[in-house]
Amino acid sequence: MPRTLQRSERISLRVSADAKRKLERAAACAEKTLTDFVVDVALTEAEAVTRAHDVITLSSEEWARFEDMLLHPAAPNARLARALAEHDRVVRR
Repeated sequence: MPRTLQRSERISLRVSADAKRKLERAAACAEKTLTDFVVDVALTEAEAVTRAHDVITLSSEEWARFEDMLLHPAAPNARLARALAEHDRVVRR
């Protein structure tokens, strides 16, 4: 996945000699510069991590329960009813 965005920011990393050799070898195998390789791999992983954080996956049973709760919400308890009444009182001032 080629990335052609203008690069204006800098990230500085310290790695072991062994880690650097592995990254350089992998970059060479991928026919990329070390910078392009590290940026591509880091961005791919960043996208996967943020997607996993942002997306909730439900089983069919969990989805059915969630849908049922949306379609048939529980009645507000006394504490929630008081909070809603207080909100209405304050907002309507």
